Amino acid sequence: MAKRILWVDDEIALLKPHIIFLESKDYEVVTAQSGLEALDELNNQDFDIVFLDEQMPGIDGLETLNRIKVRYPHLPVVMITKSEEENIMEEAIGQQITDYIIKPVNPKQVLLTLKKILNKKELVSEKTNLSYQQDFQRISMDINMINTFEEWAQLYEKLVKWELKMDTIQDSQMSDILKGQFQEANRSFFRFVKDNYKDWVNGNDTPVMSHQILKKYVFPAVKNNTLLVVIDNLRYDQWLTIAPMIKDYYKPVKEELYYAILPTATQYARNSIFGGLLPLDLKKHYPQWWRDDTDEGGKNLYEKDFLEAHIKRLGLNLKTNYIKILNYNFGQKIINQFSRFKNYDLNVVVYNFVDMLSHAKTDLDLIKELAPDDKAYRSLTKSWFDNSPLFELIKLAAANKMKLFITTDHGTINVKRPTKVIGQKEASLNLRYKTGKSLSYEKKNVYAVEKPEDIKLASVGINSPFIFAKEDYFFVYPNNYNQYVEYFTDTLQHGGISMQEMLVPIIELAPR
Repeated sequence: MAKRILWVDDEIALLKPHIIFLESKDYEVVTAQSGLEALDELNNQDFDIVFLDEQMPGIDGLETLNRIKVRYPHLPVVMITKSEEENIMEEAIGQQITDYIIKPVNPKQVLLTLKKILNKKELVSEKTNLSYQQDFQRISMDINMINTFEEWAQLYEKLVKWELKMDTIQDSQMSDILKGQFQEANRSFFRFVKDNYKDWVNGNDTPVMSHQILKKYVFPAVKNNTLLVVIDNLRYDQWLTIAPMIKDYYKPVKEELYYAILPTATQYARNSIFGGLLPLDLKKHYPQWWRDDTDEGGKNLYEKDFLEAHIKRLGLNLKTNYIKILNYNFGQKIINQFSRFKNYDLNVVVYNFVDMLSHAKTDLDLIKELAPDDKAYRSLTKSWFDNSPLFELIKLAAANKMKLFITTDHGTINVKRPTKVIGQKEASLNLRYKTGKSLSYEKKNVYAVEKPEDIKLASVGINSPFIFAKEDYFFVYPNNYNQYVEYFTDTLQHGGISMQEMLVPIIELAPR
């Protein structure tokens, strides 16, 4: 269907050649010679865009613009003016013109403006699709050929960035193709981790992992009043969604992906971050603070103690402040007490909202409706961050010229496929990993470790292996199988092996 233009000018007859030119390009042009006539036309029929002369007798262009925006706030308006006076253009821009053109009008300039405004989505979609099609074969080859942890991180970055580009266009077919490549990549990534994880945690050609990030990235860069923010469950795509909101306050110094340890679960990964050791060594050296899956009570109650022990073990002289924010009200309280942050070398803030959001997607129908897929989940994360005490905290830190680190303990994956598991009632409850006695499982869908100490995990009992779900599988017991499959399908889970869970960001930023 042809796009419809309302062109408003008191000398409209002089624009006849321009109108003929646009009609030859399949645009439909309706004309008006005054602001009042234009408002009548808008009342009687629909238009895709308005070209509006700034200087007209009667009600001028700015007044006409004002009346148009009151009635039709989302209708694009292009102001056409002889004047380049700053105050006139500021007023027009303040009333939300979409663009402006300086007279004399050039037909090709008009056409370019139309394409930029009316065909932007189509042009972006076409260019994005073409670029992805050109990259598709290269990605497919990489999936089958890459064999280093650095290359896997680079491939994941590329796939996530394509995913975010696909968010901006309406092409379900191309999005489905990209989802297929993600699945194919996770299939190969699982094999890669399964083949190499034991060597990594035993110090052989290892990537940077959870227990190493403070020593490698944070501690060497700490200066007075450094802020480290650990956002639980923050995937790389979620970071890229909120990163543009921070750019007015901080500039990036370094952005990398590190490998979260297995299980990709808070009680393991975050304790390892703060303790600077793998779980087996944490339990060995600090049994008073470590909690196994089968133990009662919270599993992350001693993060501050682990952090202080870590700093002491490295012989560092750092005065630290540790805060865990679990709700909005406590976050506001911390904002009000921000002046205390100036008393410490390193301020650590653990923020748990994203973790609660991912769990809410399982338990609350409202969140399932608001975030049915990863695109909507990213949007929900952005909305939360924009209105959160955490964002206010980051702004305050920037105003006080504090260095900033942002990281997470692990990511999540939207699970799609069930895989059966049988175990005793003492077995762990997580849907992406299990540990316990006498586990029975579908071997093709898991990475099984019979001796947990082989991968630096503490055994919860004799003959208690760990199993980790691959790709987007989740564990379900045979009892009430169909009920649980329906309940947990398309929920966000963590603990297993996927790029989304294991490849997570660590970002260093400097105040602007």
